[in-house]
Amino acid sequence: MEFSGFTKEDFDVFTIDGFEERMGALKSTIRPKLELLGNHFVPTLTTITGDEMFPHVAKHARRSVNPPKDTWVAFSSNPRGYKMLPHFQIGMWESHLFIWYAVIYEAPQKAEIAKRFEKKINSIQKQIPSQFVWSADHMKPEAIKQSQLGKKGLLELFQKVQNVKKAELLCGFHISKEEAIKMAPQDLIETIDQTLRTLLPLYKIT
Repeated sequence: MEFSGFTKEDFDVFTIDGFEERMGALKSTIRPKLELLGNHFVPTLTTITGDEMFPHVAKHARRSVNPPKDTWVAFSSNPRGYKMLPHFQIGMWESHLFIWYAVIYEAPQKAEIAKRFEKKINSIQKQIPSQFVWSADHMKPEAIKQSQLGKKGLLELFQKVQNVKKAELLCGFHISKEEAIKMAPQDLIETIDQTLRTLLPLYKIT
């Protein structure tokens, strides 16, 4: 089975009412595509990071009432999980695709990583393109472009992650639903590949 890109129907899964109904559609339409992306990018990420990487497709196992508003495949150096480690994600909300480098609140070294980011802020600003986005909460679809944050905003974000238990550190690229639907599968693969390579310096800091 080859990756066929994303369709309007894939994004519409997140408008389906009812937990069972949405989960059923998610499993049948989106999850197989995330599994394909997971298997495709594991060798690339293993090579560029120097760490053996493993794919983790979101199962939403803890949910039983509220249907998921987003879904993803994560990549980490641990075959059993990813939340405790700096990791990469490819996923989608109803409104867009996202490609993230992420350190979320379960990571015990979160504050230490944010401290390193603060020290490297000048090189981060140079290495990460201005149209890339940052977020402090993976549970929300919104993110802010680096060009809008500027050095002051980045510094505030890195300090927040050091001092606020729930604050997170995410950097990456968003592709709008409309754009993603139009993109040929190979173009999408190449965009994701380029994004992951661009985010590599952040992973190396950690």
